[in-house]
Amino acid sequence: MSQRKPAAAKAKSSKAKPVKTKGSPTAARAPHDKPAVLTVLNLHAAGIDVHSDMHMVCVPADSVRPHDADAAEGRPAHVRRFGANSCDLNAIAAWLTACAVTTVAMESTGVYWIPLFELLEARGFEVYLVEPGQLAHCGARPKTDVLDVQWIQRLHSYGLLRPSFRPPDWIMALRGYHRQRQMQVRYAASHVQHMQKALEQMNVKLSEVLADITGLTGRRIIAAILQGERDPCNLAALRDIQCHNDQETIAKALEGTWRREHLFALKQAYDLYQFHHQQMAECDQRIEAELAKLPNRADDKPFVPKPRKGGRKQNNLNFAAAEPLFKALGVDLTEIEGIDVATALVILAEIGVDVSRFPTEKHFASWLGVSPRQCESNKTKKKRGPRKGKNRIAMALRMAAQGLAKTKSSLAMFYKRIKSRIGGKGAITATAHKLACLVYRMLKYGKEYVKQSMEEYERKIKDQLERSLRRKAAALGYELVAKPAPQPA
Repeated sequence: MSQRKPAAAKAKSSKAKPVKTKGSPTAARAPHDKPAVLTVLNLHAAGIDVHSDMHMVCVPADSVRPHDADAAEGRPAHVRRFGANSCDLNAIAAWLTACAVTTVAMESTGVYWIPLFELLEARGFEVYLVEPGQLAHCGARPKTDVLDVQWIQRLHSYGLLRPSFRPPDWIMALRGYHRQRQMQVRYAASHVQHMQKALEQMNVKLSEVLADITGLTGRRIIAAILQGERDPCNLAALRDIQCHNDQETIAKALEGTWRREHLFALKQAYDLYQFHHQQMAECDQRIEAELAKLPNRADDKPFVPKPRKGGRKQNNLNFAAAEPLFKALGVDLTEIEGIDVATALVILAEIGVDVSRFPTEKHFASWLGVSPRQCESNKTKKKRGPRKGKNRIAMALRMAAQGLAKTKSSLAMFYKRIKSRIGGKGAITATAHKLACLVYRMLKYGKEYVKQSMEEYERKIKDQLERSLRRKAAALGYELVAKPAPQPA
């Protein structure tokens, strides 16, 4: 039976033994004489920890006097707690000015940072809106409000924080109206589902015979049902001449039970759908007014309107926005295959016209989240998808890339070629990356888009494949020889 070792002997035996290397004696590495010292780049930097009901502010320690410390709450002199009301925000700006602060860093916490950010920016401070993940990547620390704000101020003074992208103030109004319109579109879409549910509960198969119940035929039939019409033949007679199914097929689908509670639900859903579209019309008026205020960057370039393909959709803008967008952007982004007026408006409302914040098109695509992340360890590359996020431009470009599959263009051929290799999901992201690069070049250099024909794209891919085969043959010691063309009979 084995005996237990004493605690001291066990601790001594559990110590890690130094590894011996061939040709050199075992020796412990000497510690560094002095730790590495970071250089302070922002001498007059402050940090703010944003909350819903209060804000914690930290300024450089040498900018306040020692006796200003709040001994009752145990905070140092250069850290103060302020409220979140408008008078408190003015007090924060006044204290920062008194402490000779020129630049401020704050976390992007919900929407609580927006009033303070706009106030400080209007007062002349250089404000950094920092993504919370940057602070976590710089090292762990005890989690308190006082220590958090000191950590933000310290990292900002060393220049270790990067500001998030935010367009200029004259774009923010357009962004606000456009995002409000997108929210109304989502609300209206939810009430379309409520109408479909009410119709199905009455066994009215309107969704099965119409592609869209909010189209011209669907709205006519629903309005007639709510007005008291129950005869299927009279309801089917309201079909538009462009409807795919005939009147007899639609009449068979309109034989319902017409229960009162389901009719009441249908009426409320239809009224709410109409109300949200009225709200969208008001947003369109504001967007049109904001577009008219933007400077004309097109100069004397003529605008050539594109012919409309198909009829007007329910969620389309209520005004002709193609020409105002061309004047505001300076280029016609709708010349790119897959990008329509709605996508161009999303790009203008989200980033404006200046893309100089992004050094290259790769930086721009990475910010959008349509480029794969690089993960390499010991010369081994791991496959990782694009950065997760809900960037509005990226979502619009993905929808544009998805619609390219049914077109006849070089971008559609690119999409199909990538889809055959990595599948549809990866092909949509790769095509969105290509569209993002095209948008970046047009906005940065102000040049017109030159379409590439399908024949040119096929020839380009063929040349690339031929060069690749020649390199492989040369590496193996062979020579690639072209097959002679057959002689005519």
